[in-house]
Amino acid sequence: MIPFLDLKAQYASIKGEVDAAVLGVLASAQYVLGDEVAAFEREFAAYCDAKHAIAVNTGTSALHLSLLAAGVGPGDEVITVPFTFVASVSAVCYTGATPVFVDIEPTTFTMDPAKLEAAITARTKAIIPVHLYGQMADMAPIMEIADRYGIPVIEDACQAHGSEYKKRRAGSIGISGCFSFYPGKNLGACGEGGIVVTNDDEHAKTIRMLRDWGQEQRYHHTLKGFNYRMDGIQGAILRVKLRHLEDWTEARRDHGRHYSALLSGSRQVKAPTELADRRHVYHIYAVRTRDRDGLQRALQAEGVQTGLHYPIPVHLQKAHADLGYKAGAFPESEAAAREVLSLPIYPEMTSRQVEQVVAAVEQEAYVA
Repeated sequence: MIPFLDLKAQYASIKGEVDAAVLGVLASAQYVLGDEVAAFEREFAAYCDAKHAIAVNTGTSALHLSLLAAGVGPGDEVITVPFTFVASVSAVCYTGATPVFVDIEPTTFTMDPAKLEAAITARTKAIIPVHLYGQMADMAPIMEIADRYGIPVIEDACQAHGSEYKKRRAGSIGISGCFSFYPGKNLGACGEGGIVVTNDDEHAKTIRMLRDWGQEQRYHHTLKGFNYRMDGIQGAILRVKLRHLEDWTEARRDHGRHYSALLSGSRQVKAPTELADRRHVYHIYAVRTRDRDGLQRALQAEGVQTGLHYPIPVHLQKAHADLGYKAGAFPESEAAAREVLSLPIYPEMTSRQVEQVVAAVEQEAYVA
């Protein structure tokens, strides 16, 4: 069996470092926030070329607090894409604002800037481009439109740790960038975690208070806040993993290039495209095929685990039927939801395993 992801292999490769970091937190008794979280914030901010980083308990919380710090609330609209994990939209709903969707580009699966301006209204308070699968959205035209209208841009970089656009790191372009450290992410905690990066001093100050019950100092509650703090153990583990992230990223990129070279002439699938002005970090290696479900079943029979990211776009999810969108509203997102299949990719994977996955893809007799 070739697993879709092998977190046990990753832990085995850094077990001594992780175990020592965890024991250090237990000895310090700094279980919530504390020195390890503060150090991780500094190190991750530097990694993203950002001035500030504020660690929280999930990527969803990072998005929620970024929206609140940008002044988003009931009656406002926030523009994002329907082809994403539901958390991108849930965070908007938490503020009382209304999500408004624009479709994606079929090549990158990210926000189509050509469709953005038409979605802007007098109520638009923020724009959330989603850097999906490890490749950033086309930020230059998005920022140009947003700046012209005076609308803040919040980057959903939950799948884009270390990704770049025109040599700029994910999270460093908009007013803030939001990352998730869910265990399966390129930089994953041993549990839940998230972070906001920003170059805006006031934005950082507000988010730092909001994550900790709105406190400016202990028991002085300036804002109505939340319990969104990061655990000390997760901060310590993430510090260890951050030291390895670039090596892991280059391993993912090597596997991505190997996959793409082997699949370049495929009649079964279309490989993802890494654009010349971007650094794709391959959180997901997503191929397109007309018979996605058939290919997934065939690969499972050959011992290859795969994933679906994402089979139902958010605008067609039952939970968001109240937004009033119908099938056909966003054809590129809906086509991607039908056609995209995620193949195994992780740093510990071998070149031989990549070749075995491709052989299994190519040997299937069905017509794609």
